[in-house]
Amino acid sequence: MAGETADKIIYDAVKIGDVATLKQVFQQDPYLVHEVSFAHSRNLLHIAAIHGQTAIVEEVLRIDPRLARSSDSHKSSPLHIAVEEGELEITKGLLSAAPEMRWWRDDQGMNPVHVAAVKGHVMILEELLRLDLNPARERVHRGQTVLHLCVKHCQIQTLKVLVEKLGDLVCAKDDDGEAILHLVVRSNQLEIIQYLAESNKIMNLATNSMGKTALDILRESFRDTSTYLEMYKILDPLSFESISEGIPKMTDLAMVVAILIAAMAFQAAVSPPGGVWQEDTPSHSAGRAVMATTHPSIYRHFIGATSTAFISSIITILLISIGEPQEFFYMATATYSMWVAIASIGVSFGVSLIITNPMETKSVGHIVVIVAFVFVIVFVLLFLYRPVRRWLVSSLEKERRA
Repeated sequence: MAGETADKIIYDAVKIGDVATLKQVFQQDPYLVHEVSFAHSRNLLHIAAIHGQTAIVEEVLRIDPRLARSSDSHKSSPLHIAVEEGELEITKGLLSAAPEMRWWRDDQGMNPVHVAAVKGHVMILEELLRLDLNPARERVHRGQTVLHLCVKHCQIQTLKVLVEKLGDLVCAKDDDGEAILHLVVRSNQLEIIQYLAESNKIMNLATNSMGKTALDILRESFRDTSTYLEMYKILDPLSFESISEGIPKMTDLAMVVAILIAAMAFQAAVSPPGGVWQEDTPSHSAGRAVMATTHPSIYRHFIGATSTAFISSIITILLISIGEPQEFFYMATATYSMWVAIASIGVSFGVSLIITNPMETKSVGHIVVIVAFVFVIVFVLLFLYRPVRRWLVSSLEKERRA
């Protein structure tokens, strides 16, 4: 039997599912099952999977199951092809013959789980995950997870299957620091956001390598889209970081501020406004603050404010250094100490102005009132921020519906 003629006979038999003809050819030349090759270096199982011929696959696997471990010129195994074509029974047969091929990657870096996810084949995906969840954790190009692929290919059904079994991947980031929520917003897929919110799979908004959250990306998009307000209502409550993620940033910032305040307070104590006396006289001693002699009452306020700022900042540093940042007591005490330190250094600054610019400033009490007023204004604005923002979003939604 001529090689070209045999290849064509075998190809036609595989294509139409003619098992009898295939058996007859192999009886005449048993080695053909190993030697025959088609376009892109595909073997019999590749072709049978492409055309959905389950009976052919079963026959070939009976003759030589090793063919299930072969790959074509695109590094695709017969299992890749079966999964891509949505052939569930063929997939089961190939998995039974070569279960390790579920780890095999094609030239796109995808294993059969990835292929099933991007093609939207839910039943095949469930079959692959039933055997082992770990292949679904494999990353592809630029560190993307299988969930990133689902979003990019708009496959919400396979995404739901994966999220139910591998919920921890929802917050996984690619090499650009982007979680699936970033991609969902960019591709304007409201249904996926609604599903993730309803299933409580997203508790906060992570930032990408550019420091942007999904809400930031949404704000930069066109606001006249029909899904903008719906997405905003879902993402807005998540814009405040969870305690577990926010605390490290808070403690780092608090440590820097506390050290700066301690340094300023120390410098103010050793180099007070107006300087120090340089010589001993009956009225003063060398090294004593000039302000202590000329304005003793104001100097007491200055030293009190400076000492309070220094001690409060030291307490903050100690709490951050040796405390448990996840515990409320440590965080609350460190926060209050920081507020006291900031307010005290503000009073100290005001007292310094009284000494160095007596015509432009007033009393210590006046300075304290100014500092307290600024604190109150800041806290009021912070308190009103979220209610006002919600009211604005609600107003925009009512206008759109009108």
